[in-house]
Amino acid sequence: MFLFGALEFIGGIFDAAVKYRNVLLGIHRYIYIYMDIKLWNDKREREMYDNFAELFAIIKATEKLEKAYVRDIISPTEYETECNKLIAHFKTLSSTLKDIVPNIERFHDTYKMDCPSALNRLVTSGVPATVEHRSSAAMSSTTSAATVAECVQNFITAMDSLKLNMVAVDQVHPLLSDLSASLNKLSILPPDFEGKTKMREWIARLSKMGAADELTEQQARQLHFDLESSYNSFMAALPSAGT
Repeated sequence: MFLFGALEFIGGIFDAAVKYRNVLLGIHRYIYIYMDIKLWNDKREREMYDNFAELFAIIKATEKLEKAYVRDIISPTEYETECNKLIAHFKTLSSTLKDIVPNIERFHDTYKMDCPSALNRLVTSGVPATVEHRSSAAMSSTTSAATVAECVQNFITAMDSLKLNMVAVDQVHPLLSDLSASLNKLSILPPDFEGKTKMREWIARLSKMGAADELTEQQARQLHFDLESSYNSFMAALPSAGT
């Protein structure tokens, strides 16, 4: 019954998102047909308003999903799956609109959306809450050799990618998200562990950039330095934990 109710609620979230989008488009069409006022002069402008409606719907849907997760209406697994979809759609759309909507917060305020949780998830964090704060129940075998090996592999992959000049946001962001997720699985690492805080800061910074944007040479160098420093701290923490 819980699963059925959760799935039904998720469906309701996206139904609501579609309704928000359709309302906006309906208003546009009403003004265009009945009031003889053109909101667009050509196909390009019309596509822009369509994109605005999509962005509005994504933000509203994310807000509803965040509230559902906080109220324990849906499971962490269901939440993470749907949240990842919304974040991916948001990044693609915000990259498309970056020249027209350079500031998502301003778009949010202009349309009086009142979606603080969505802004935090989409703009500030860039990853689902379950990735940021893994519950203790999901950490059953956190000190295992496999988990430690996963962290090491993610560190090395991220550093090697930078050395290969893979500096586009859509290349770097997934690597740092994977690293952050693997570090959060280790209960032996405190919440303020250098690697965790540094990865959160970089993920938040990348989430404010477009998918096609690239790190500058100085940013890439700083990120590599932070990764190397965090890796050394990580390795130093293992012996004291008896791993």
